[in-house]
Amino acid sequence: MSITAKDVADLRARTGAGMMDCKKALEETAGNIDAAIDLLRKKGIAKAEKRADRAASEGQIVIELAADGTMGAMIELNCETDFVGRNDEFVALAKQIAQHVARDASVDGLVTVGAEGAYLATPWAFDASRSLGEVVKAASAKTGEKVELRRVARFATTGLVGSYLHFNGKAGVLAEVTGGNGAEAAELGKHIAEHVAAGVPSVAVAVDQGGVDPAFIAREREIFVAQAVESGKPQAIAEKMVEGRIAKLLGEITLLGQPWVRDDKQTIKDLVAATAKAAGQPLAVTRFVRFKMGEA
Repeated sequence: MSITAKDVADLRARTGAGMMDCKKALEETAGNIDAAIDLLRKKGIAKAEKRADRAASEGQIVIELAADGTMGAMIELNCETDFVGRNDEFVALAKQIAQHVARDASVDGLVTVGAEGAYLATPWAFDASRSLGEVVKAASAKTGEKVELRRVARFATTGLVGSYLHFNGKAGVLAEVTGGNGAEAAELGKHIAEHVAAGVPSVAVAVDQGGVDPAFIAREREIFVAQAVESGKPQAIAEKMVEGRIAKLLGEITLLGQPWVRDDKQTIKDLVAATAKAAGQPLAVTRFVRFKMGEA
């Protein structure tokens, strides 16, 4: 197949590799951009893939919490311009949709909605004669912009739901803490949500290794081995070396393995253990969800 300049530019944007390296990689992989990314990484030409899932969007991320902290709901409502996103009516609608989700016990965890999501058929909590989708469409007609409910999340727990919402409504986090619901659990939930929002050293993809897709780990292991072989290491030695790199990677992308953003001398796992000990309760972080405007 013919490789276009746009294909090369897209690959370069996703990997940071040079144009000629990108063109050659695409030619060697018959234009398959994902395979080309892996090939460049195996050759040591590209680092881990840059985020390619950014979307140009404005709007509001809103969080609704139960008074006792046992439930938290979060929504992302998108529009086309910041002007509309900051409009009082748009902000009010986003808050209403968050209240709608908070009342909907059928939602457990993250639900991706988008333009055609099944969740749009849900009866509107404030007028059952209308659907949620109809409410969103009405907002689009009124603003003259595309308005889309991108995703929603809801956690209900016997513990507590910690939360963080950035002041501009562009980023939000829910984090579930189980094993207790006292002041220590509340403080832990707050710290966890704040840490996840910061995304340091990288945005966590799971609480621990058990939540990481095995296919992802296998792919990274294959790439790390290929990089070591490319640098001149024998295959057997390369395969032994790679386990340390996998462990380091998992420490970077799993919540419990990350250094705490407020004190990098201890990991989040250490923070949870210390808080649990102080509380005299088996506190644990069981799940979290992070929304950031413009990111999948």
